[in-house]
Amino acid sequence: MLKIAIAWDDLMSAFSNLEQDRFFFFDRMTGEIFSVTSEHGEQVVQHLEKDRDRFLEIPALDMSAERSILTSFLEQDTDPLLRSLVSHALSRRPPYTNLADIVSFFPEDETRLVELRDAFLSNRVRTWLEEHDLYSISTSLHAVH
Repeated sequence: MLKIAIAWDDLMSAFSNLEQDRFFFFDRMTGEIFSVTSEHGEQVVQHLEKDRDRFLEIPALDMSAERSILTSFLEQDTDPLLRSLVSHALSRRPPYTNLADIVSFFPEDETRLVELRDAFLSNRVRTWLEEHDLYSISTSLHAVH
């Protein structure tokens, strides 16, 4: 297994991507993470597919995963008003609301939601790294010593 430095924050950002027109890739040789927009994507993807062993597409966070995180959040001991507002936002009925704006008025709950999302993404990233032989228990134990 090749040892490379991977920027955890960059990887977490790429995994939390909700933009449908932006794709993130990981370079197995350098650890670099870069993005491609859909307007340039086809040319770049064709180039990257020639070297599939080197470049891995990072899966974006889809709306069903985001909805699952929010559902788990709402099942916790959440302020009833916040629960009602978030449920309405998830229903996509008018008036439309920005979820981040709603949660910002409830700082303690906002912190819990951030922690829940981070835990979900961390597990997802770790699993992805293990599936692609970029991380293992022995790797993490070796890094500690």
